[in-house]
Amino acid sequence: MEIILQPKEQNRTAEIQRAIDECFLGGGGKIILEKGLFLTGGLRLRSNCTLYLKSGAVLKGSRNLSDYDVLGGDTLEPVNGEYKTDVLWARAKTRTTNDHITKAASRWNNALIRILDAENVAIIGEEGSVIDGSDPYDPIGEEYYRGPHGIAYHYSKNLKFEGYTIQNTGNWAHIGYQSQNIEYKNLEVLGGHDGIHNSSCDDFTIENCAFYTGDDCVAGFDNYNVVVRNCVLNSACSGMRFGGADILVENCRFYGPAKYFFRGSLSLEDKIAGNPCPKTGRANMLALFTYYCDFTLDVRRMPGNVVVRDCTVENCDRFLHFDFTGTHTWQKNRPLTSIGFENIKAQGIGMPINAYGDPANPLTLKLKNCDIAFASEIDCAIRGGNFALVDAENVKLENVNGALVKCFGISGEVRAESVTGVDRVCDLTDEPFVSKSI
Repeated sequence: MEIILQPKEQNRTAEIQRAIDECFLGGGGKIILEKGLFLTGGLRLRSNCTLYLKSGAVLKGSRNLSDYDVLGGDTLEPVNGEYKTDVLWARAKTRTTNDHITKAASRWNNALIRILDAENVAIIGEEGSVIDGSDPYDPIGEEYYRGPHGIAYHYSKNLKFEGYTIQNTGNWAHIGYQSQNIEYKNLEVLGGHDGIHNSSCDDFTIENCAFYTGDDCVAGFDNYNVVVRNCVLNSACSGMRFGGADILVENCRFYGPAKYFFRGSLSLEDKIAGNPCPKTGRANMLALFTYYCDFTLDVRRMPGNVVVRDCTVENCDRFLHFDFTGTHTWQKNRPLTSIGFENIKAQGIGMPINAYGDPANPLTLKLKNCDIAFASEIDCAIRGGNFALVDAENVKLENVNGALVKCFGISGEVRAESVTGVDRVCDLTDEPFVSKSI
C-alpha cells in the first residue's frame, strides 16, 4: 500500500497519522511526503510502515509541547501501563529514580516520531529531504530547556534510517533503547544535541553519515556488535561517548572546532525562542572517544573489544578519555577492558591519552601504526593506571617531552616497539590519578 500526501499550509498531524494507521492496518506500506512543507506534532510510526520523504520535503515539528504526547492518546495500540510514569528529568546527583529514561511513555522520551514495540520500520529520505524539530523549549525538560527528541525507538527491531537531514531537534536527533538490528545510512545531523544516542541496543551499523553537533555525535552504552564506518564527526563534545562490546569504528574523520556550539550556552531568551545555536561559546571538540557507562541502566556484558582504525583526528582536546576512579558520573558501573587504535593520524591533540582502568578488570590499551601530534608540549603520551597491558607498535609521537606512559600506582606490562618521540617508556608515580571532567 502507498499513500501519497501533498503539502498544505496547515498542521498535518492528524492526516499523517491516519495515513500511517491505514498502512499499518492494511498489513504495511509506504507513506510518501511530496516536495514541500509538512507541519506536524508528534507521530507514531508503526510496524511494517515506511515514512518516505521526497526530495525537498520538509517535516517540521511543532513548538507546542502539548502536541508531542503521541503515546498517551493512542487508541490503536494502547501503551502498556508499565511504560508510563510522571517522573521528570532531574540532575544525576539529585534524582532518586531513572524512570524518566527507562519508561518509554515518559515526558522526557517524547519525540517528533515515536517507534514503540514495532518491527520492520523505516524512515527514508531522498537527497534534499529534511526533518526539522524546531527546537521546542521545555522549562521542565532536560537541563530545564530541552524539548522532545527527533526520532525515538524503544523495544523495536529491524529499523532503517536513511538519506535525510535532521536538524534543530529539541533534544537528541535519534534515541534508541532496547532495540536491535538498526541501520543508519547517508544521514546528516545538524544542531546542538546528540546525533545518535542508543542504550542497550544490539547489532547496529552507522555508515556514510555526517554529524555536526553541539553535543556528542554518537553516544550511549550497553551496546553490542556496533559498526561506525565512513562517517564525519564534528562536535563541541565527543565524537563518540560510548560503551559496550564488539565495537568497530573505521574510516572516519573526527575534527574540531565544532560548526555548532553547545546549545546550553544560549541565553534563556534564545532557548525560549528556539533560536539557532550561538556563534560564540565553547566549540572545542572534547574527545575522539570518551568511555560511557553509568547506573541509569543495567549493563548486560563486560564492555571491551573496541577497535578504532583507519581514522583521522584533528583539533581535539583528548584522544581517549577513560577514567574509572569513580569521580566521573558517566564513567561508572562496569569498566572498559580493552580498546585499540590502529592506523590513526591525529594532530592538534590537547592532552595526554587518559586511560585509568579498574584494578579488578584491568585495561588493555593498544596503539598500532599511529601518528599522534599533540598541540603543545606535554610530559607523557599516555597517563593512567590499572593496565593489564599497554602495547604500542610503530607509533610516532610529537610534542612529548617525557615518557610514553606515566603510570599511577601498580600496573601491568608496557610494551613499546618502534615508538618515536619519547625519551623513555614508562614513569611510575604514587601520586593520585586526577583527570579533568568531560
